[in-house]
Amino acid sequence: MSSSDDELDALQLSAEAQRALKEFYEEQNEKLLSHCDDKDATDVKFDEDWQLSQFWYDEKTCEQIVECVYKMVGSNGSVALISCPTLYKTFKKKSPTMLIKLFEFDKRFSVYGSNYVFYDYNEPMKFDEELLNSFDLVVVDPPFLSEECLTKSLQTTKSLTKQHVILCTGEIMEELAKKLLNVHKCSFEPKHNNNLANQFACFTNFSSELD
Repeated sequence: MSSSDDELDALQLSAEAQRALKEFYEEQNEKLLSHCDDKDATDVKFDEDWQLSQFWYDEKTCEQIVECVYKMVGSNGSVALISCPTLYKTFKKKSPTMLIKLFEFDKRFSVYGSNYVFYDYNEPMKFDEELLNSFDLVVVDPPFLSEECLTKSLQTTKSLTKQHVILCTGEIMEELAKKLLNVHKCSFEPKHNNNLANQFACFTNFSSELD
């Protein structure tokens, strides 16, 4: 077999693998969407989709962030989660009475029903006007470490929050984050189930136990 034949086989295998992966995600989405009529879909397990730059927080990180937010807004507070779906389940377990809205590009999370809002950071103001400045606190974790992504994600953040913000992002975005939003870096460091090459950091615009 010639080298060109080997290359062709490799390309065909790659295409077949891509089709299989696509079919897998479609089947997974159908199963997840079958839960949409359930009032509580927090038992649904979601795998990371690296193509969407998804990296889930570890359990301790989720608990620490949720505990901080709970102390700030209380059991009847309202919280928006922008591109950080890992936190949703922990919030619902901590306080079922809190209003939690997940703004997320990945439509698998539509299983959360009315608590899910489709969100594309490329269209930072594309959401219902009734949500403007309606949340006691916003937690945001922009999916990509780029100036454009952070800028647009924070545009959404400032439009949704009444006051308080928690930003989790790469440490390299610190200067821009402080420029765009009146935040300070905390000693708390978000951790992920899969270790990331980039050092992560947490920023807030209020004093808390995360400092």
